[in-house]
Amino acid sequence: MSIREGKVALIACPDGSCPEHDTKANVISAREIQLLVAKDMYEAYKRYRLNWMIERDPTRTWCPTPNCETVCHIKPPKQHKDSKKPIPVHCSTCNKTFCSSCRRGWHLGVDCKKFNAHEDVLLNESSSPIKRCPKCCILIERDEGCAQIMCRNCKHVFCWYCLASLEDDFLLRHYDKGQCKDKLGHSRASVIWHRTQVVGIFAGFGLLILLASPMFILAAPCLLCCRCNSWYKSDADHDPVSGEDFDPAISSSDIGVKSDSIL
Repeated sequence: MSIREGKVALIACPDGSCPEHDTKANVISAREIQLLVAKDMYEAYKRYRLNWMIERDPTRTWCPTPNCETVCHIKPPKQHKDSKKPIPVHCSTCNKTFCSSCRRGWHLGVDCKKFNAHEDVLLNESSSPIKRCPKCCILIERDEGCAQIMCRNCKHVFCWYCLASLEDDFLLRHYDKGQCKDKLGHSRASVIWHRTQVVGIFAGFGLLILLASPMFILAAPCLLCCRCNSWYKSDADHDPVSGEDFDPAISSSDIGVKSDSIL
C-alpha cells in the first residue's frame, strides 16, 4: 500500500507483532522489500525512491525534456558564490541545456521571469500539445486521453485546459461549468458512472461506521469492566499493611516452619 501511494521514504515492517513495531528500527531495507513484494512492485518502489531522493538533492535534477527521464547533475562553477543563482545544466542524453532555476531553456543574462513570459503564453493555449505542470513546472506532452492530468513527477492532478487543481474534485464537477465545460474527454454516461462509484464508496464507509457505532457502544462497558478488574487484581496482590507485594507462592506450611523456628 505504501509503494502504491508513493510513500517510500520510510517503509515500516508489515508485521504488527514485530517487537520493534514502534521504534525507529522498525524500518525495513530495500533488500527486505525485494523479498516481500512482486518484481513489478519492487521496480515501482525503486522509481518512487529515486524520485524522492532527487527531489531532496540540490545537486541533481530531472531533465525537463518530455520522455527523456535523465538525471542531470548540477555543478556550479567555483566562482559562483551565490548558490541560488541560475546556472546552465546540460543533459547528455538529449543534449538540451536548461536553467537550473526555472528548468527551461538556458537564457544567459536574462531574468527567468522575463524569458519565460512569452513561452508561458504559447504553452498555456488550449490547443498546445505540451504544457508545464502548474506545481513542479516540468514539461508534459498530451497526445490522447481525458483532460484530467496527473503529473508523473510530483503526482499533482490538474485540468489540461486551464491548469486548475483537481486534487479535491472527486466528482469532476470542474467540467460541468465555466470554460472547461464538457471538455473532460469522456461521455456523459461514463462521467455519471464514475460519480456513482465515488458516491457509493463514501456511502459504504458511512454505512459501515453507522452500523459499527452500536457495537462500539455495547463493547465499551465490557472493556471498561475488564480494565477495572485488572486494576482490582493488581491492588489485591499488594499488601496493604507493609506496602510490599504479597507473594501467593508462600504456602501456610512455610509460615508454620518459620513460626516453629521462632519458638
